[in-house]
Amino acid sequence: MAEFVPSKVPPVNEPREAGMDHAHYPFRALPDAPRFVWPDGARIALTVTVMVDHWELAPPDNALPDPRIVSPLGKFHPDWLTWSQRAYGNRVGIFRVLEVLDQFGLAPSVALGSAAAKQFPELVGELVRRNACFMAHGDFATRRITSRMSEQEERAFIVEARDAIAAATNTVPRGWCGQDFNESADTPAYLIDAGFDYTTDWPNDDRPYLLDGRLLALPSQPEWNDLESMRLRGVTAPVWSDNVAEAFAVLHEEGCQGNGGTVFNLTLHPWIIGQPQRIRWLREALTRMLGKSGIWRTTTDDLAVAARRVLTAE
Repeated sequence: MAEFVPSKVPPVNEPREAGMDHAHYPFRALPDAPRFVWPDGARIALTVTVMVDHWELAPPDNALPDPRIVSPLGKFHPDWLTWSQRAYGNRVGIFRVLEVLDQFGLAPSVALGSAAAKQFPELVGELVRRNACFMAHGDFATRRITSRMSEQEERAFIVEARDAIAAATNTVPRGWCGQDFNESADTPAYLIDAGFDYTTDWPNDDRPYLLDGRLLALPSQPEWNDLESMRLRGVTAPVWSDNVAEAFAVLHEEGCQGNGGTVFNLTLHPWIIGQPQRIRWLREALTRMLGKSGIWRTTTDDLAVAARRVLTAE
């Protein structure tokens, strides 16, 4: 594999490689994608990412929550509405989600915020018992990485999240899933320095690739993320379920056309899909998906190992 030397993001008026706006990786289109080989010749690798985070009732003034989620009054008062919705996910909804995953023999890949790890130790224990793998997910759901952070602040934020998850789960996380998938231009380099193997922050491909030559980017695929679809776009649960199954069918088919194995990452927020009127549609989607053959049911940790083996052998 040819060495790729990353550089800082160039100013907007500097020339770049065709197809690129930055230098984190060289341009690659679908026809040139690596041919991934999954265990037992599976066509597609299926991972389910469950988001577990804790929303602050009264975030500090310098916090930057996703403005699409905050209730209209949250700017001026304690945001009881948003806080309560998130709390529902950790108190009620997640147990419905885990029950469905159990029915299909799926171990969750958990994006765990450090605040949630400290706030809900019993929930962490429940996830450990289910053989979940854990990705670091920042701190509170109300605090994202942004370019407003200094280098020192961002590095400390990443390391503190990593160490909190290690303390809560007795396993140092290998993966990073940023809060709201936010990053600065330098986040990949800081993640490498903090010892991370992969991230799921970049939704620009259905197949893994390397960032800055070393950090593995696993697909996040927000088109079927329940928050993106149902909360922000107003897609109904039955339509969401159909979209999930249809997307899986296409990627499953692509996995047998000489392009090598594909990846399907289903990202779930328990406060959304764990609602009683929606949980049926998660079960419906998984029933349609898992009725096919040639599926590798895996976690992001194991997927990263298999994908890196292919990419570093190129």
